[in-house]
Amino acid sequence: MRAENVSLLLGDGDEQIKALDDVSVSVAAGEMLIVVGPSGAGKSSLLAVCGGLRTPTSGRVWIDDTEITGMPEKQLAEVRRRSLGFVFQQSNLVPSLSALDQLLLLVHMGGRKPRAADRDKAMALLEEVGMADKARRRAGQLSGGERQRVGIARAFITDPSLLLVDEPTSMLDSNRGHQIVELLRRACHEHKVATMMVTHDRSVLDTADRVVSISDGRLAAMSDAEVTSVQRAANATY
Repeated sequence: MRAENVSLLLGDGDEQIKALDDVSVSVAAGEMLIVVGPSGAGKSSLLAVCGGLRTPTSGRVWIDDTEITGMPEKQLAEVRRRSLGFVFQQSNLVPSLSALDQLLLLVHMGGRKPRAADRDKAMALLEEVGMADKARRRAGQLSGGERQRVGIARAFITDPSLLLVDEPTSMLDSNRGHQIVELLRRACHEHKVATMMVTHDRSVLDTADRVVSISDGRLAAMSDAEVTSVQRAANATY
């Protein structure tokens, strides 16, 4: 995925704000990029533009080799279905479905009935995230961390080329949050999926292959020394 010179204006008339300001960013296959910044910095807007959920006011966005800027919604929906996986702040699991069926539901939504191979793949993904032994449990029977693990497995069931992750630790304590992000990194590397994660949680920055900060809609690269300094300060507050 890559975005070039992307700006995004939100609101109308005098109430307009620049949510993104001339942003350029790329993520390679198998790379985990963390975008860190406070609330209101532009993190959610960046995910929305990169995932084709919002059209930038200016600039261009590609997923794989396909430019999605200005693409009709029907085509965009197909690109999202084929190429994107999402992990949300909250797991957004269907309460009545088992962990296994959460994954198979995406196969259904892709337009076909799950086959034995799909069930095998879903179980293998649940095994990867340490949830195979709870595959038959419904969402309401799982802890917050367990639901996030199922959400991660679900994101990989369609073999996405790009994974977009929104504040995955916000509902978890620091220890469970770090475990979840470590799990994301391993899955990203193993499945060779380009992964962009946005977070305000500076204690997890050591899990990234690369870190950039966002403030007032502008991106800035962070050096290893800056990342280490910021993380130490964050960990000292816990």
